[in-house]
Amino acid sequence: MNRSTWTSWPSREALTRAPQGRTRAVIGRFVWSAVLVGLLWNAFADDRYALWQVGVALAVTVGCGFAVRAFFRTTREHLLGPSLGLLVLLMTVAYLSREAGAGVLAVTLWCGCAVIALERLPLSAAVPVTAAALITYAVVKGDGWMTTAITTGSLCLGGYVLRLDAEARGNGQRLLAQERAAREAEAGTAALAERSRIAREIHDVLAHSLSAQLVHLEAARMLIEREPAGDFRDQVLERVVAARSMAREGLAETRQALSALRGELTPVEDFLRQLVAGEPAEVSVAGEPRPLSAEASQAVRRVAQEALTNARKHAPGAAVFVRLAYEPDAVALEVRDSGGHRPRGELAVSGSGYGLLGMRERAELLGGSLDAGPEEEGFVVSLRVPA
Repeated sequence: MNRSTWTSWPSREALTRAPQGRTRAVIGRFVWSAVLVGLLWNAFADDRYALWQVGVALAVTVGCGFAVRAFFRTTREHLLGPSLGLLVLLMTVAYLSREAGAGVLAVTLWCGCAVIALERLPLSAAVPVTAAALITYAVVKGDGWMTTAITTGSLCLGGYVLRLDAEARGNGQRLLAQERAAREAEAGTAALAERSRIAREIHDVLAHSLSAQLVHLEAARMLIEREPAGDFRDQVLERVVAARSMAREGLAETRQALSALRGELTPVEDFLRQLVAGEPAEVSVAGEPRPLSAEASQAVRRVAQEALTNARKHAPGAAVFVRLAYEPDAVALEVRDSGGHRPRGELAVSGSGYGLLGMRERAELLGGSLDAGPEEEGFVVSLRVPA
């Protein structure tokens, strides 16, 4: 053994109780309870102890149980001083129990301290503690040297085997965690590659098509403007200009979708400030900003766009207040305007093509919610999605 073997702690994974099913946990508690009851019955079943003495013994036993739990916790945190202090306390209680005539409890505590010290402490601290506990046990027990040697050797071997088993279990847990992390990273890489492929397809087909439409619509607008003024000419020009605006908005939306697919979205709060630039609108952010998933980020962006489009359409000139809140397990968006009349059915359709009804469905698919409706002085849209 090298020096680090003597001074190093068992890993925290090794000192942490392994996950177990409900049935196994119930059986384990039953077995330990039966062993404890058997020991107490063997120690205090005769009539030489008064009732108050039995009560004191039970209280001491419960206190020892809490001390053992505290020892497990301090060793899990690699706190050597408190761990040694708790073992000294338990061995002291064992000596006092022996003096009081509770020999079974004393032997149980000495042997238990020897085993758990070897299992959970650095060997440089465990060996002296185990030696002290077993020497005291051997002196007090007073059996023959052969029986004492077999018993103490078995306890040492059992403690060290438990230590090796715990280390093997801890190594298995670490390997399992590393494998899960590798699988998640692999799945994330594959998803990113697929999203990049889809983004390239959209860019090559839809974005190029919309860009070409913009060029042709702009050329058509310039040709129509050269024609003599008239009702027919003005109507056609109006339609061409509207189609050009829709194509430009569609191209902008397509570029945003491509950025989302590639994971290149700007922070949501920056997007909201850009969205309301040049308008009578105010943006506030509550909570600590953090990166959001692509789905949650897109939901917030789409709802903000839809709500602002509705405000421009149904309450032109009204002040708009946008509030983004980062909650511990979610992100919330509230868009409120200061006035305007909303006709019935605005949740179903809007001029942008992203109706609030569709946004509500998007939020529900993400496990969130969207509420929209009039208030005393305007209209409010509230979104909340897990993030």
